[in-house]
Amino acid sequence: MFENLTKRLSGTFRKLTAKGVLTESNIEEALREVRRALLEADVALPVVKAFIDRVSARAVGQEVTKSLTPGQAFIKLVQAEMQAVMGTANAELNLKSVPPAVVLMAGLQGAGKTTTTAKLARLLKTKSHKKVMLVSADIHRPAAIQQLQTLANEIEVEVFDSDANQAPLTIVDSALREAKKKFVDVLLVDTAGRLAIDREMMDEISALHRHLNPIETLFVVDAMTGQDAANTAKAFNDALPLTGVVLTKA
Repeated sequence: MFENLTKRLSGTFRKLTAKGVLTESNIEEALREVRRALLEADVALPVVKAFIDRVSARAVGQEVTKSLTPGQAFIKLVQAEMQAVMGTANAELNLKSVPPAVVLMAGLQGAGKTTTTAKLARLLKTKSHKKVMLVSADIHRPAAIQQLQTLANEIEVEVFDSDANQAPLTIVDSALREAKKKFVDVLLVDTAGRLAIDREMMDEISALHRHLNPIETLFVVDAMTGQDAANTAKAFNDALPLTGVVLTKA
């Protein structure tokens, strides 16, 4: 997706830099190309509209048309606005709480939550020198608990022995008590996903969030999902306050 978008935008930018002077007509034509490229890359329409509106408002003013190199000024403007939309930096996890700091992982099935949970545990262990415990609250997907146990063993991180016959709330409650007894710094909670949003799923993860009161709630999403990711993120954020996003398979 990003490769195709880059190719399309590069072609548009080459046309602009060949012009000595940019008019509002030139800018409007370029913005139509940018809009088309973003939509073809499956960027959500509301995001595209807001992006184009911001670029247009700045581009037709003194900032671009009065520049000595208007083509380059326009390119710089588009890049700056794109960075603003996507974020300019990775944010550090907020783990400032009475141990254990609870991090809840949310997302659809197949997004890579379980693998991401293990990768995050390894990062916290090796880079931040935290004592980490993992727990699976996924009693719906076959072998979900075993998968997390296998990954935890590979990275040598402690994992709570979940029982698929117990309710998710019972599992996380027991895991939280054990984490406190063992002076764990961070408890990472892997949750159940579905192939699509459904009420049962949202009720379950909302109940987990209320019970655990996590300091971080991370939404895990496949980077290749396209604009459906925006709809899914909104559904999750309506059900529980998300504090961050993890893009997988990027």
